Amino acid sequence: MSEVIDIRKTDDVRDVVHQAVHCLSDGQLVAFPTETFYTVAAHALHPAAVAVVRELSAETPCVLGLKSADEALDFLPRMSQVARKLARRCWPGPVTIAFDVDNGDGLLAALPAETRATICQQQKLRVRVVAHDVLREVLRLIPAPVVLTGESLVNALSGRTSSDVLESCGSRVALVIDDGEVGHGEPSTVLDVDHRGWTIDREGVVGEPEVQRLCGDVHLFVCTGNTCRSPMAAALFRRLLSTRLSCSEHDLVDHGFVVASAGLAAGVGSPASPESIEVLRDQGIDLTGHSSRQLTRALLHQVDHIYTMTRGHRDSILRDCPDLAERVCLLSRDGRDIIDPIGMGYEEYQKCQQEIEDNVLALLNAMIEV
Repeated sequence: MSEVIDIRKTDDVRDVVHQAVHCLSDGQLVAFPTETFYTVAAHALHPAAVAVVRELSAETPCVLGLKSADEALDFLPRMSQVARKLARRCWPGPVTIAFDVDNGDGLLAALPAETRATICQQQKLRVRVVAHDVLREVLRLIPAPVVLTGESLVNALSGRTSSDVLESCGSRVALVIDDGEVGHGEPSTVLDVDHRGWTIDREGVVGEPEVQRLCGDVHLFVCTGNTCRSPMAAALFRRLLSTRLSCSEHDLVDHGFVVASAGLAAGVGSPASPESIEVLRDQGIDLTGHSSRQLTRALLHQVDHIYTMTRGHRDSILRDCPDLAERVCLLSRDGRDIIDPIGMGYEEYQKCQQEIEDNVLALLNAMIEV
């Protein structure tokens, strides 16, 4: 008989997590809540348990459940750039990505042959990083991924409660972790990704316009306080790029561009400096809506191109995130620092604005044919 634990009434969820880890490690099945429906999981190193998950999935392909996008790279090291971008930005969340099976040197080859045969169907491997904290914590504690039941519209509608799991799975599931009713009647979106790009294999929670935005190139401008140089640079980049593309700044995202700014030592929610606002107003750009934000590791790993105002900014980023070396560069094309004009008066701001604009134009000329 299945044990059901309601985590909403549990004194310490960590005890439930450890119990789930114990069950999975013993080759038993555990049902977990996700953002979209309840899924049944088996430890990937227990082929017999994986076979039961395959049976429960019926005609829907099983899914490899991983803890992060970084772990996905361990299993599929030859992942294309667009696949890496989507994995980085969609996970954790209600998106399943179907990758071409990589027969190279990734960890996929280390899984039992029976498990690989179950999760690799028609040369495709479906992967998901679930956002629900309980499953994520379980995955952090076990030395292998899990195999999850596949998700269809039918079980997204009928698998939204623990009672649904018990009705469909019976005693085959040792433990059901109950978190009430989940999802909104829509399954996860399934994206089919290869070296040519992406297609939506199944419509779900995340729609095509949002996926299109997630595939865009994110350009991030970085300074110290995010009230002078970086907001001016981002605003000038938006204006000049939209002019180059003959579109409005609002439509840049539809052309595959997202532009942002941040500061290494920024407060949260500060406006642009009065001089920055005044200087850009003279250029027909409104900076009054700017709100500063701090540069974080999470933000850095979401962007494609990072432009710093000084070498010190670049060095600081790379000390914390050396893996981003290919994405971080000085905004200045000649390698010189763009000096902070704060407290130096309107004329210095004008000089700074002109220096930034000249370098943004040079950057755009390198990006897009004149």
